[in-house]
Amino acid sequence: MKRTSSAIAVALSASLVLSACGNSSQSTDASSEAPSSTTTSTSAAEDAHSGHGMEGMEDMEHPADGGPAPEGIAEATSPTYPVGTQVVLHTDHMAGMDGAPATIVGAFDTTTYSVSYTPTDGGAPITDHKWVVHEELVDPGQAPLADGTEVTLDADHMAGMMGAKATIDSSTQETVYMVDYTADGMTMKNHKWVTESEISPAE
Repeated sequence: MKRTSSAIAVALSASLVLSACGNSSQSTDASSEAPSSTTTSTSAAEDAHSGHGMEGMEDMEHPADGGPAPEGIAEATSPTYPVGTQVVLHTDHMAGMDGAPATIVGAFDTTTYSVSYTPTDGGAPITDHKWVVHEELVDPGQAPLADGTEVTLDADHMAGMMGAKATIDSSTQETVYMVDYTADGMTMKNHKWVTESEISPAE
């Protein structure tokens, strides 16, 4: 009987040890998985914050006052939206711009271009930037310029734009406007540019 009791005791002890090892292993696995989950969440949050921050930086590159129209540009003789007209913007050149109320402060007849360029300040290449007008190009020749034409920018809408080499992506002969508007808590004056198709009358 003593021998049998001893055997049972040994078996129970071994079972308890194995059970403890199993629990320890599961605990270790769970703890090793937790940092991975936390890291993923942190990384996602950082990515989201980084993206939000970049948008803000891009917006800040636009001056709050765009300044006067370039020399030599012709004022529109009978624009659909004369100076002082209240309108609504329908474009997303900048965050919060689409749907924002605006006031027309300038209307011009010219050729307006979308361009791609690499900023002179080392910033990332910009594609399909809307808009620059013919009068904001260095020695551009006769308008309109064909798509694919290489030009030099004489505009400072954004940091690193002045003097940058650019390529014409597309062009339009629509009347082009400068506007004052407020969006996302920022007031922009003399914003260059919005085309007639990007505007509707204020209701």
